[in-house]
Amino acid sequence: MNVYLREMKAHRKSLIIWCIGMIALIGSGMGKYAGYSSSGQSMNDLMAGMPKSLQAFLGFGTLDLSTASGYYGVLFVYILLLATIHAAMSGATIISKEERDKTVEFLFVKPVPRKKIIGIKLLAALTQISILALITWISSLVIVGHYSDVSIADDIGITMLGMFILQMLFLVIGTAIASLSKQPAKAASFSTGILLLTFILSFAIDLSEKIEGMKYFTPFKYFEAKDVMYGGGLDTVFVGISIVLIGALVFGTFVLYDKRDLRV
Repeated sequence: MNVYLREMKAHRKSLIIWCIGMIALIGSGMGKYAGYSSSGQSMNDLMAGMPKSLQAFLGFGTLDLSTASGYYGVLFVYILLLATIHAAMSGATIISKEERDKTVEFLFVKPVPRKKIIGIKLLAALTQISILALITWISSLVIVGHYSDVSIADDIGITMLGMFILQMLFLVIGTAIASLSKQPAKAASFSTGILLLTFILSFAIDLSEKIEGMKYFTPFKYFEAKDVMYGGGLDTVFVGISIVLIGALVFGTFVLYDKRDLRV
């Protein structure tokens, strides 16, 4: 448990900053919705007149932007991006930082199996992404609820569940890369790079129906707000793919790190 508390304390300040950033993103985004609503300008008409590429960039789909929940659905793309970047960086950093900071000898000379230490680190990282998800969920309920005339708890709840699954997926992508990489200092960059490539791919799929089949290669297409909100729910196929990937990457993290020669 000392390792767990050490990791939570080490990442405390950065977690607080991420939480504040998430609250600011939701607050500023919904503040723009309030501005458009008060101006009497139809967001649906405005978006319909924009080029398809710009619609894809802004996350516009079949959502009704005249409602608070519909506007939140568009904002959710960027909420998801922020949450998954945090998860990927947390996973990569929590594994690689011992080699990066030259504290490997101090930690691993203790009479504790290497796999147990990795398990505790994974638990600490999972706790951190859970806290960010909880703060995001509460902030969304409070801020979006302030602008909505109807209950939005179910719609926000299902998007948050999808977001948390993807947070776990990118968390273990980060840990697996850090366990495999021979350059610990670059593990977070590699993880974020993969994330951004899949994010860009999701935009490309929106722009061209010819590559629709590639949606299975980008987690950002798994739980889109336009599909899961309003009773749509989470697609069981994508939930299954996510669970399999998470399990495989967790297994890979333990096996790869346990066999790797650590740089001291």
